Amino acid sequence: MLLLKDLRLEWRQKYAVSGILLYVLSTVFVVYVAAGETTPEVWNSLFWIVSLFASVNAIVKSFVQENSARALYYYVLFNPIAVILSKIIYNFLLLFLLIVVAYGAFIFFIGNPILQFDLFFTALLLGSLGLSTALTFISAIASKANNSASLMAILAFPVIIPILLAVVQLSSYALQEVTMANTSSSIGNLIAIDLVLLAVSMPLFPYLWRD
Repeated sequence: MLLLKDLRLEWRQKYAVSGILLYVLSTVFVVYVAAGETTPEVWNSLFWIVSLFASVNAIVKSFVQENSARALYYYVLFNPIAVILSKIIYNFLLLFLLIVVAYGAFIFFIGNPILQFDLFFTALLLGSLGLSTALTFISAIASKANNSASLMAILAFPVIIPILLAVVQLSSYALQEVTMANTSSSIGNLIAIDLVLLAVSMPLFPYLWRD
């Protein structure tokens, strides 16, 4: 129910998603104009830099757009776990869409150095889940402050560093001819990070919700 509500709100405000998509496409085009042909390692780094900034811009409004009256209405009707879980799922779907669009734009403008798509797809899924979980919870914290966008950027930096390190390493393996057995540790690290973020967000959000 909450997930459908977020989808309907986003559909009514299509300009928001359209703006983020335009941001992704224009950023990739600027990267293409500035960098031109790149090595696979540079391609990988630039791809995740663009994806990161698109993710922050997409999720910063998760709780900021909820006014106090609407938040009180949700507080009366819904369990806080259901609220945070619906936000995480929605943001995961949104981020995955944005990252896939960014990947398509990179292929169109710069090229496609990916040799193992299944491994890269795994990195996209786990990276989207980790970023959506971390940034959604940080957005909930930042919404309690006046300058929420600036606070979110400050709080998000130390949290997303482990996610970025793990996902960049995993996607770098997709640029090489390696077996899945050689990448199992990287996949396990990224799954562990995602599970820890979920395990922290779920029990802590109800306390933040009551504030």
